[in-house]
Amino acid sequence: GIIERHETPMEKEIARLHRADFEFSDIFYFCRKGFEAIVEDEVTQRFSSEELVSWNLLTRTNVNFHYISLRLTVVWGIGVIVRYCFLLPLRFILAAIGITAMIVGTTMVGQLPNSSMKNYLSEVVHLTCSRILVRALSGTIHYHNKENKPQKGGICVANHTSPIDAIILTNDGCYAMVGQVHGGLMGVIQRATVKACPHVWFERSEMKDRHLVTKRLREHVADKSKLPILIFPEGTCINNTSVMMFKKGSFEIGGTIYPVAIKYDPQFGDAFWNSSKYNIVSYLLRIMTSWAIVCNVWYLPPMVRKEGEDAVQFANRVKSAIARQGGLTELPWDGGLKRAKVKDTFKEEQQKNYSKMLVRNGSIG
Repeated sequence: GIIERHETPMEKEIARLHRADFEFSDIFYFCRKGFEAIVEDEVTQRFSSEELVSWNLLTRTNVNFHYISLRLTVVWGIGVIVRYCFLLPLRFILAAIGITAMIVGTTMVGQLPNSSMKNYLSEVVHLTCSRILVRALSGTIHYHNKENKPQKGGICVANHTSPIDAIILTNDGCYAMVGQVHGGLMGVIQRATVKACPHVWFERSEMKDRHLVTKRLREHVADKSKLPILIFPEGTCINNTSVMMFKKGSFEIGGTIYPVAIKYDPQFGDAFWNSSKYNIVSYLLRIMTSWAIVCNVWYLPPMVRKEGEDAVQFANRVKSAIARQGGLTELPWDGGLKRAKVKDTFKEEQQKNYSKMLVRNGSIG
């Protein structure tokens, strides 16, 4: 990072400055923390592309790239021709085939009566089309510990880097998706796939009703014949260097949680979607003009909620397991801070901690 942080707790840090009573020197601690947050906070840097140690001939992966030599510039130019004139058209054709096959295939399967045959054909269509779409990204995916793959009636939770996370996972198995209803091409795909598979799509107004969402998901999990639900509890895309706060709603449903850790290799292509900077079309263009999408997927052992453990504690335990396996930094912050201001409760918590410390030291009362 730009600055070197001191991870010493506030109590120990201020204790170095004095023994008991409040002193003006305490202000220095809060000023330093404020400057650290302004220069390089732990949140906003997680919403920009990961910086590479060495350049990989993709100018967008290193903002500090400058002209080095004629030879390297020629190599980069050849790479542009290969990526845009050869790989991009081929990938676009494959993507069009995969999307068309998904819409047509699920629509046809959706006309069949509910039966084991319909479920089987639905899974075949989803797997086949997902694998075509992965080829359209030149995806190279390594799946580990397949004995822990999510089972029917369970909930699969994973860290979230990109919209293609779902394709990466459905390339190896079928899931019931959970998400908001969209318009345009995405809406057409949603309406077609839900006819063949029990995906759970919510209207925008329904997504705000947490109890309604929980109720519908709990009903899905209660049916052990249905596909496992795929949920990204962070609620937003993070740049694959860390795992941020998991929303507790996914862990209030009950049932078995199947954690999955996804780690992309940024040397071949940047999979992170900065939705504040790029729309979905620009993002897909960047992805499809990369060299390849390379990643590792780890299926972790299933986890259940312990006795006396609340949903927040359970969510944090699952998040820690994913972070350890994926080699990601674990952060307590809500990914919603990408677009929202810090809640007053976070500020009040620091004030309360400082007040309690003064009370213990005898400077108040």
